[in-house]
Amino acid sequence: MNFKLLCISAFILGAAEASAQEGQPYGAIRGVVIDAASGQPLPFASVVALNASPAAGATTNEAGHFAISKLPVGRYDVQASLTGYAPATFREILVSSAKEAFVEISLAENMQALDEVVVRSVVSKEEPLNKMATVGARMLSVEEASRYAGGFDDPARLVSAFAGVAGSMNSNGIAIRGNSPQYLQWRIEGTESPNPTHFSEVTGVGGGILSALSSQVLGNSDFFTGAFPAEYSNALSGVFDMQLRSGNNQRYEHSVQVGTLGLEFASEGPFKKGGRASYLFNYRYATMSLAGKLFPGLLDDAAGIGYQDLSFKMNFPTRRAGTVSIWGIGLIDNYLKNPSKDTADWLNSFEDVDDFKQIKLMGGVGHKIFLDNNTYLKSALAVSYTQNHILMEQTYRDQSVFRVADMRGANSNVTLNTYLNRKFSAVHTNRTGINVTGLFYSLDYSSSPDPNDYPPLPMFCFAKSNGQSMLLSAFSQSTIRLSEKLTANVGLSGMYFMLTGRWAIEPRAGVKWQALPRHSFGAAYGKHSRHENLDYYFAEAPQASGRLANKSMDLTRAHHVVLSYDYSVSENTHLKVEPYCQYLYRVPVEADSLLSLINYQTFYLLKSLVNDGKGVNYGVDFTLERYLHNGYYYLLTASLFESRYSGGDGIWRSSRLSKNFLVNALGGKEWKMGRQKQNILGVNVRLSYQGGDRYIPADEAASKAAQKMVYDNARAYQAQLPSALLCHFTVSYKINRKATAHEVALKMINVTGYKEFEGYYYNYKANEPAMHQAAVVIPNICYKFDF
Repeated sequence: MNFKLLCISAFILGAAEASAQEGQPYGAIRGVVIDAASGQPLPFASVVALNASPAAGATTNEAGHFAISKLPVGRYDVQASLTGYAPATFREILVSSAKEAFVEISLAENMQALDEVVVRSVVSKEEPLNKMATVGARMLSVEEASRYAGGFDDPARLVSAFAGVAGSMNSNGIAIRGNSPQYLQWRIEGTESPNPTHFSEVTGVGGGILSALSSQVLGNSDFFTGAFPAEYSNALSGVFDMQLRSGNNQRYEHSVQVGTLGLEFASEGPFKKGGRASYLFNYRYATMSLAGKLFPGLLDDAAGIGYQDLSFKMNFPTRRAGTVSIWGIGLIDNYLKNPSKDTADWLNSFEDVDDFKQIKLMGGVGHKIFLDNNTYLKSALAVSYTQNHILMEQTYRDQSVFRVADMRGANSNVTLNTYLNRKFSAVHTNRTGINVTGLFYSLDYSSSPDPNDYPPLPMFCFAKSNGQSMLLSAFSQSTIRLSEKLTANVGLSGMYFMLTGRWAIEPRAGVKWQALPRHSFGAAYGKHSRHENLDYYFAEAPQASGRLANKSMDLTRAHHVVLSYDYSVSENTHLKVEPYCQYLYRVPVEADSLLSLINYQTFYLLKSLVNDGKGVNYGVDFTLERYLHNGYYYLLTASLFESRYSGGDGIWRSSRLSKNFLVNALGGKEWKMGRQKQNILGVNVRLSYQGGDRYIPADEAASKAAQKMVYDNARAYQAQLPSALLCHFTVSYKINRKATAHEVALKMINVTGYKEFEGYYYNYKANEPAMHQAAVVIPNICYKFDF
């Protein structure tokens, strides 16, 4: 494998280097400066590229826009300042010869005159984009999305490096502070969205393989891990509020990438030169089969994966009618797994034949208009459609074939939301809005109750329904600056789920105290609730005799308290500590059983549930970050936590995701190379060490007697897998020419070859139960051309 990697990398690097020419390439930084509370553009603000030599800067025009041109390629920190406002610094902006950088910098208005208060510059990465968030929030920047090792251009995998977030190899599900990944809410362009991930739910509820959003189109986005603002409802563990960036409206820019995992093409630019409207789109076609052939044995069953996606955004600023944006995402997934032809290789009495197809379409129209200098109205209409078909068969050694699952589903959502944001003064800003979502569903799920029997029990239809329902929510939240050092965020959210007639009123509150220029403390409380996946409500469990046993399920609810301490160690280093406690109640569980949706992994449900379950998550998260400065950066995170739950039997146990600890060390170094120092060699590495998942052990004696898997429920989740050490790295070399750039990269996921536990099976060769563990090592060698 190493020889193949070396040959391919050397070939691509040689081709790129041969195309380079002498001469100093330049780039530019453009952007807009706005008022943090009102969103109004700020004219006459001073903008400076702090580490430019010679000094470079600009002043914003009447529309708040600025441009700093003729910058040598490299990384820059940009600071914006304006009389009456606290200065703000935007870090780690990469200036390339082929692509202009665009940043939006928000400034907070001072409450006192300049000579009465010492104001420290606010660093972009220390605060989320949503200024009404007090704690448990972080911005994921465009630059980080393309740089962090182990991300594979997938924002879901990138955030697993943040404190309190557990990731895995086989899924990009986001498990926050011991919660199930399904308790996270995905949002795109301001509206709640289905999971925008390839092969979503198949690898476990709430997860998938890779996001359909490439870093080519992702804008700066917010990631929340608890006690989030009132505008976010129908979520328990966190919110990933993703934004698509707008295309360049000044010039055309294109990108082509070819690698062992597939092909990607992106383009952006103005609809017409001199106009303000722009477009941006990105298309990817990927197949694991090529990498599987180049590196046999590394990808395991993942070699059968193939997918493609298309995403776009069109932006239309007008002079008087505000700004209109149109966006869309589409993905197509295919997965086929066939049994090994040599039955001597089989460890089980049968081999699975899996055929999975999925189509997802999401799109919407957004509109933002300023009603006056302190008020804007933001609205969005979004539509989504998901269609999936799963066929599962079992082929036995005697060549008999039994179908054990045939599941077809189609879901459509139509969402309308709007909110009014008004800055009453430097002291008080309010945001109030409503959300209406129409839910349309068509379900036809059939499965065998116990596919481990031979022959498997006949399939029965456990969920079949066509219909519609609605989800209604409203909120109001305010930021109140009690002083220059003390800020409060308070809000109230309400939600009504028409399918079951259940509703919730949710107060949210937070306070932040800037005790010293470099030290701040925060505290926040939030009550949260969430409805379950729609097919759960229509499940006809075998013991329910055709009755819709779950149709009246209540919302799962939670109280969440988070404290925080922030310390700016230096201008480039930041420390954050966040203790937290979350109490969940009315959790759906199976009566007189250990089963709880807190631990549930399978994407379909054949159980009758009651809302008698509980759960508790508590711990502390640590983050120490050095921003990219003088060519290197690091992000060190650690989490110590406990996650417990009570099932339908009333017994408290550790939950499946109670790993107890998570440690991440992420870092990188960049070297400027070439005669004019115009090229960049980058090395990025991520190490993750985390406690193992908990599981239900096998009852060996009972399994041998039954000749199939039988589990020891009395010891459920007492057993824990060994701690996992994962390593990912990226090595890249970028060559900047005049108006073009070449980049060759080697990206590796799971260099250590860690084997994840995928469940038990009965090993008929050894006549005993055995663990199924598999290591997926994903290498991607790619060449990228920007022009």
